Amino acid sequence: MVVELSQRFFFEAAHTLRRKVETESSLRIHGHTYHAEVSLRGEPDPASGMLMDLAVFRAALAEVRAKLDHRFLDEVEGIGPATLENLCHYLWRELAPQLPQLARVTVERQASGDKCTLSAC
Repeated sequence: MVVELSQRFFFEAAHTLRRKVETESSLRIHGHTYHAEVSLRGEPDPASGMLMDLAVFRAALAEVRAKLDHRFLDEVEGIGPATLENLCHYLWRELAPQLPQLARVTVERQASGDKCTLSAC
């Protein structure tokens, strides 16, 4: 039996962005509330019944959240331009070593309706 286990977290961060439209406002430092959801997929351990202990899962997310929350994303090494796509890739790269069952990462800015999802296959 394959299960999927997900956790959500949010972070507040600022950035700039070079774009071809809305250039003036994007080039100014501005911020967003980002909501992330990370999902694991696999077979639960027969003895514990858990895919992963939620305390272990939450600890991994807290570690990566601390690298993003109340930060200027332009200065966070490994993100590149702070697009939703790049934030998904960044979270995946940061979390994959600790979460081998990683299946999906979603980053969303709920206030503007923007969302990006990165999935394993």
